[in-house]
Amino acid sequence: MSRRHRLGCLLAMACTLAAHASQTEPPREMTVAAAADLRFALDDVIAAYCREHPKDSIHVTYGSSGKLFTQIEQGAPFELFFSADSDYPRQLVAARAAGGDPVPYAMGHIVIWSASVDASKLTVTDLLKPFFRHIAIANPQHAPYGQRAEQALRSAKLWEALQPRLVYGDNIAQAAQFAVSGDAQVSIVAQSLALDPQMAKRGSYAVVPQSLYQPLLQSFVLTRRGASNALARDFARYVQGAQARAVLGRYGLGLSAAATEH
Repeated sequence: MSRRHRLGCLLAMACTLAAHASQTEPPREMTVAAAADLRFALDDVIAAYCREHPKDSIHVTYGSSGKLFTQIEQGAPFELFFSADSDYPRQLVAARAAGGDPVPYAMGHIVIWSASVDASKLTVTDLLKPFFRHIAIANPQHAPYGQRAEQALRSAKLWEALQPRLVYGDNIAQAAQFAVSGDAQVSIVAQSLALDPQMAKRGSYAVVPQSLYQPLLQSFVLTRRGASNALARDFARYVQGAQARAVLGRYGLGLSAAATEH
């Protein structure tokens, strides 16, 4: 048998063994804790990932970053934590509840969204109009997007005047739902939610000037549990790749090189 023929046989055998191993490999799974502003964007990223890795199973719990942080700190079984800011992931590292360093993945923006009026030309000052009897924002105590909404209203010197009209969602997705249902005439929500096609059919939005609130650099981090989970490590790398970034970008969650330096 010639050397080339032997090499060909060895390669064929290796490929057969690899194919057999992939067929018998047990399915991998993990659970992700994710800020509610990612409800649509991260679903799309996961769908794209799972098309390439059909045996992998990724479950997501959406909520406010502060409450998810507390759950992880108390031992909740999450492998990855996608926060709406970078402070909570840093706190996990400080509490020794993380399995790595925080990784920035997006820059968030807030918008004024309404299903009751054409919001495309609204400014924060327009919220003083009597029509806006209820204004929904996420709870600033544990939701970074709620904190930025409060900052914007304070910067515009509207906080005190509008406080009696504010209704608080447990997270940013709930604040958006208040406006979708008509329980609030308007909401200050994440642009990533406003850019969802279904939300776009139901209402319109105007971007809140970034000069009114602190930059919202969003980061994710592996938990201690996630550090030993191969799927969590693989997905963390995938989120930093071009395909995932393109999906996040469609939801206004772009990330410039300069943003990671904050």
